[in-house]
Amino acid sequence: MMRAAVTRLAPVLAAMLAFAQGATAQTPMSAEEFEAYVTGRTLTFGFEGQAYGIEEFRTGRRTTWAFIGDECREGHWFDRGEQICFVYDDFPAEEHCWIFWEGEHGLNARFMGEGNSTELYEVQRTSRPLICPGPEVGV
Repeated sequence: MMRAAVTRLAPVLAAMLAFAQGATAQTPMSAEEFEAYVTGRTLTFGFEGQAYGIEEFRTGRRTTWAFIGDECREGHWFDRGEQICFVYDDFPAEEHCWIFWEGEHGLNARFMGEGNSTELYEVQRTSRPLICPGPEVGV
C-alpha cells in the first residue's frame, strides 16, 4: 500500500522539483523587455495562492499600484542593472526593486529587498485601466 502511494506521488514530486529548480534558473528580463511586456497593461499579481496586488503600467514608465483592498499609489519604475525598481509618489525615498522574468504562465517577480524572498506571479493581464476609488469613499 505504502509503495503504491510513493509510486503515484513520484511524478508529482518530480514535477514540483523541476518547477522549483526552473523558477530559480530564469533569466531576468531587461528593462526594454519588461517595458514592452507591461506598457498599456494592468497586471494582477498573486502570492502563495492569494491575490496580492494590481499594477497599471502606462507610457513613460508611470504606474499605479494597489494592494488588494487598499488605496492606489501613483509612481514610476526604472532599471538598475537587472533589477526593475519602483518608487511611489507618497514615499519618494523608498525603492522597491524586483527581478522579473517571463514564466510559462506569465510574468514572475522576486523582491530584492533585504531579508525578504517574496515571489509574485501574474494571475491576470488586461488592457483596462486600474479603477481607484478615493480614500474613504462612501463614508
